[in-house]
Amino acid sequence: MAEQQQKYYVPASSPWPIVGAIGLGLIAFGAGHAVIDMSKEQSGFGMNVLFAGIAVILVMLFGWFRDQINESMQGLYSDQLGNSYRQGMSWFIFSEVMFFAAFFGALFYARVIAVEWLGGASNNAMTNEVLWPDFSAMWPLTETPGGTTTQAMGWAGLPLYNTILLVLSSVTCHFAHVGLEKNKRGQLKVMLGITIVLGLIFLYLQGAEYVHAYNDLGLKLDSGVYGNTFYMLTGFHGMHVTLGTIMLIVMFLRVLKGHFTPESHFAFQATSWYWHFVDVVWVCLFFVVYVF
Repeated sequence: MAEQQQKYYVPASSPWPIVGAIGLGLIAFGAGHAVIDMSKEQSGFGMNVLFAGIAVILVMLFGWFRDQINESMQGLYSDQLGNSYRQGMSWFIFSEVMFFAAFFGALFYARVIAVEWLGGASNNAMTNEVLWPDFSAMWPLTETPGGTTTQAMGWAGLPLYNTILLVLSSVTCHFAHVGLEKNKRGQLKVMLGITIVLGLIFLYLQGAEYVHAYNDLGLKLDSGVYGNTFYMLTGFHGMHVTLGTIMLIVMFLRVLKGHFTPESHFAFQATSWYWHFVDVVWVCLFFVVYVF
């Protein structure tokens, strides 16, 4: 007897991709004009368009997630579709790895090559003498060739506290997953709730760190390559933590409604993968940006 094949569910046409494209277009247009307005120190329509784009994206996410959850709870998904989701999430995380690899590569180039060359290394003594004879190659680059000075952000204090928080959140997220696999709903709720709280505390402390860097250390985006790479790496990571925290909150709400079973919980599993990825990136970022 031939093996019976599972049906592969193909959803109906959805309006959400085009809605998301419109939202992203509004964000790009609004952000560009907002920067122009700020550079001219005038009020314009840029910020309004930016916030409208963000609102459209939020509506798209809510609607798309709602449709996905309803389809899943109706039992429309098969094992084949589950494999497709796992492959898709794996490729998504891989693309995020490449995303941060590019940023770490930019930091490596600035520290090991560009700054050293400006200081006269690797047969570039003439470049140093002609352009900035008083420039001293060092990292963190607290004094730019143009004379802008700042202070370096140390690893002790808020960065260390945030590292501890994210490592702990990865542990609690793991035990929440274990609780789901063993059908211990109490453990799942408590550990997932703690993970969300730790993520929110991390975001709050990162905001406090930025205030401290800007007001007390003079570390700004115009502080040369050190300020640029610092805010680029930590800022994009903070954006990923924000996204991961939102995903965890959605999972928590679904858990409260009784969703997920030990046999079927890919949405929670994918969120767990993403959160562990964010934690690993921060540990690498902590040592590369703050310590060394």
